[in-house]
Amino acid sequence: MILISNKTFSQCGKTLGNGIILTAILNRLLHHYKFFSIEGPSFRMKNKAT
Repeated sequence: MILISNKTFSQCGKTLGNGIILTAILNRLLHHYKFFSIEGPSFRMKNKAT
């Protein structure tokens, strides 16, 4: 399973609501995870037609 987010773990509770339920979900999903963080400017909008 691949999960992608532009939010940090600390921001997820504010976005998704109930922190206790979110903590339980993340605990089960991320038990044996590989975490990759890509930092820097976004290139998504670089070639967008105006």
